[in-house]
Amino acid sequence: MNTERDLAPLAPSVVRALNDKLYEKRKVAALEIEKLVREFVAQNNTSQIKHVIQILSQEFALSQHPHSRKGGLIGLAACSIALGKDSGLYLKELIEPVLTCFNDADSRLRYYACEALYNIVKVARGSVLPHFNVLFDGLSKLAADPDPNVKSGSELLDRLLKDIVTESNQFDLVGFIPLLRERIYSNNQYARQFIISWILVLESVPDINLLDYLPEILDGLFQILGDNSKEIRKMCEVALGEFLKEIKKNPSSVKFAEMANILVIHCQAADDLIQLTAMCWMREFIQLAGRVMLPYSSGILTAVLPCLSYDDRKKNIKEVANVCNQSLMKLVIPEDDEVDEAKHSLTLLTEPNSSESLSKPEAASSAWQERVGITALPQPLSFLCSSERLQVTLNLDGIVQVLDCHLHDSSIGMMTRIAVLKWLYHLYIKTPRKMFRHTDSLFPILLRTLSDESDEVILKDLEVLAEIASSPAGQTEDPSPSDGSDARPSPVELHVPARTSQISSSGPKGLECSPSTPTMNSYFYKFMINLLKRFSSERKLLDNRGAFIIRQLCLLLNAENIFHSMADILLREEDLKFASTMVHTLNTILLTSSELFQLRNQLKDLKTPESRNLFCCLYRSWCHNPVTTVSLCFLTQNYKHAYDLIQKFGDLEVTVDFLTEVDKLVQLIECPIFTYLRLQLLDVKNNPYLIKALYGLLMLLPQSSAFQLLSHRLQCVPNPELMQPADSIKLSSISKRAAASNIDYSELLQHFEKVQNKHLEARHQRAGRAEQLDRKVVL
Repeated sequence: MNTERDLAPLAPSVVRALNDKLYEKRKVAALEIEKLVREFVAQNNTSQIKHVIQILSQEFALSQHPHSRKGGLIGLAACSIALGKDSGLYLKELIEPVLTCFNDADSRLRYYACEALYNIVKVARGSVLPHFNVLFDGLSKLAADPDPNVKSGSELLDRLLKDIVTESNQFDLVGFIPLLRERIYSNNQYARQFIISWILVLESVPDINLLDYLPEILDGLFQILGDNSKEIRKMCEVALGEFLKEIKKNPSSVKFAEMANILVIHCQAADDLIQLTAMCWMREFIQLAGRVMLPYSSGILTAVLPCLSYDDRKKNIKEVANVCNQSLMKLVIPEDDEVDEAKHSLTLLTEPNSSESLSKPEAASSAWQERVGITALPQPLSFLCSSERLQVTLNLDGIVQVLDCHLHDSSIGMMTRIAVLKWLYHLYIKTPRKMFRHTDSLFPILLRTLSDESDEVILKDLEVLAEIASSPAGQTEDPSPSDGSDARPSPVELHVPARTSQISSSGPKGLECSPSTPTMNSYFYKFMINLLKRFSSERKLLDNRGAFIIRQLCLLLNAENIFHSMADILLREEDLKFASTMVHTLNTILLTSSELFQLRNQLKDLKTPESRNLFCCLYRSWCHNPVTTVSLCFLTQNYKHAYDLIQKFGDLEVTVDFLTEVDKLVQLIECPIFTYLRLQLLDVKNNPYLIKALYGLLMLLPQSSAFQLLSHRLQCVPNPELMQPADSIKLSSISKRAAASNIDYSELLQHFEKVQNKHLEARHQRAGRAEQLDRKVVL
């Protein structure tokens, strides 16, 4: 200890008492110091006051001896009490040594430091606010103190400081935010509780607008929301709830865009409470901020889409995510397809880019990215007032990339896949011109999605493909991809095969097989080609879903075009077995589907050149399957030609499959679709070839149930003499068939024979290869 002379104006007895180990003696010394300082205040002797504070600080509070430090703390508190309202002039000198003692290893000394600071702050009141950051920093450490007495003392000081801040209008929020942003990432439960309590206090003060600085602390709040303590989680929920209420009240002053990325990250959190809360915030942001959120659509969709497939255990999250998805979709408008190149280039600087990242808060951004493994987005636009709307550009490339990735991910749930397809359909409706730049890269995965297990997914997928095939924006002069620079190499060929202007040189020019109509675009024919390729390479898809897919397409697109184009493509199909199977499938759909009622009626009479053109086109491909060719003739009431075809059946190789198809045709004749055919049996004189054709089928069949069925039907045919029509009545069937007189049936019959010869050769080749294989196995 220094000499008495060095510690003047403190009396030697006061110095001894301050160093004493007994609290009572130190308290007596403090009273003497208080009396001394009061005298100096009365004399306005500031130099002596500073000298006393310096002695108490340097020689006692910062001493190596613990009892001296305790004496110094109580002495500084006494000085503050003596100074009264003037203590604000000496606060820096009074507070700093006390805060240093907050780090003391002795818990008892930390408690005395807390007590001393309480007295200092109590006297100074609002004067301590310029020193708030250092006080807050010290208190945040004491909040996590292991000693209960210290913690209790710090809570008293904390409450006092909160009262002062609440009643003051001089709080420096700008200076405090950096410290708050730093401390909010503490992992200590008590420190977190301390931080949240202060945020709640500041939020409740009318003169303090903490909402302006919410982007700085929002990420930290969401991290605290995942704390293990229920009490802390509840406090954090309350704080976030209060912020959200304030946002709803004053949306025009909210920096929505600066917080969008933070919400995107926490919407993907593993913790259910964090994810649900972030998703609720996202819902409100989209609804309140509107198109301001559009530049962040790709990130929002990355977070929202997987939630749509959650089960009932996460029902709340799923419901909110669905609202977010629907609200975001509504923000896309047709005007987004009309942005000119100049405006597009100007707005590129504000669009999210995979190479850009958040600028604020810098310390947290990298941690966010590492934690969730996604690319951050840029600092976005601020809230757009109605009077000052900036151009918001839809980042379509980013959205399509996210949707494409989700479609390629086989692990995602059904509802997510449906939502992705709804998005694609919506984008093709609202922004077709821009979307067709991505069609060639999307086309393969859309085709593969037809193999999905869910009928709902396939239905939505077909809607997208149908829109691609029929949208006027897809009409191009050049069949090559509309934007090949960005398109990825496609595993599915999109080249249209060379089209023949006329299927047969002997056929009339009016019967040219062309599926194009004003309602279809250049992608329609590509779609038909690749759909048939899909059926060819994946026979299970054709067997299980082929009819379902084609029937739905007939509802979504023009049924005549679909059958016309598929028949045209199958005519050049090299895999004859597939061609026969596909023709059988198409024929079954044509004869049985309610969706094709109008097309059947069109073919039934062949009154127009278009219907005759369609018949000839179908006929040439239907020749891949003899029985379906006959059924087509029955449908179109070409009974004589049907009879001629059945006569040719004697020259064909009759197999079990062939007889099975004849059996099915007999069953079809008994269906409502062929009611008109059965009624025509009453007019024996005018329909002799119908009866002959049916007898021909009967002769082909073995003695089976189908044979009995057709035999019974033919037994009901009346005696022609009893059904003799009056001479004056015109023969309706003669006039009816006159319209089709310009069809070259002999040429069609020759085409049938030619196609069937190809099938016979192909069967023999397959049988020969199978026989050679059997011999090798035996050897």
